[in-house]
Amino acid sequence: MICARAILLVGPTGAGKTPLGEYLEANGLWGRRCAHFDFGAQLRAVAAGGIVVPELSAEDLGVIRRSLATGAVLENEQFHIAEKILRGFAGRWRLGEGDCIILNGLPRHVGQAKDVDAVLAVEAVISLECTAEVVYERIRLNSAGDRTGRVDDDVAAIARKLEIFAHRTVPLVERYQWSGIPVHRITIGVLDTPTKIHEWLSSPRAGPAA
Repeated sequence: MICARAILLVGPTGAGKTPLGEYLEANGLWGRRCAHFDFGAQLRAVAAGGIVVPELSAEDLGVIRRSLATGAVLENEQFHIAEKILRGFAGRWRLGEGDCIILNGLPRHVGQAKDVDAVLAVEAVISLECTAEVVYERIRLNSAGDRTGRVDDDVAAIARKLEIFAHRTVPLVERYQWSGIPVHRITIGVLDTPTKIHEWLSSPRAGPAA
């Protein structure tokens, strides 16, 4: 098991997960040093050769490229790919027991959660929640500043991502809640920023995981 705590960051496309993860990495959370593991960004970097994970085979790289091209999530039998990337990330950060990994994009569904549990201890979930209308408007306005240059923000692609999120990822949040993991639910508006979300998380009503 990787010697670090983990906080799972969950939300639909456009909710601002990546900007929040980057903010937490820069500013910490609940007195902890945070490392933002953006699984989508890691996959893109591995596919482009910007991050080299020697343990990945040519077949693994093919799976990654197909996933990026189609938007499909990695299934249970492909978790070894995610685990190798995650372990490489933790090694580069030299994470210790007092540190925290902000998981963004992994796990994406209940099946993956079981595998993640064998690698990391998820101690809290931050669920960014917003309607489809808010998602479209946030992406249109680039409210969080993270959509520049994205080629997967057309209406059809967004709708497909929202459908996958509703069917695969929402049950994941419920799974953690049922298992007793604290879930911090935050309603996201069109113009909400990482700073505002961080302020809410740092308030006494939120606080660290028990």
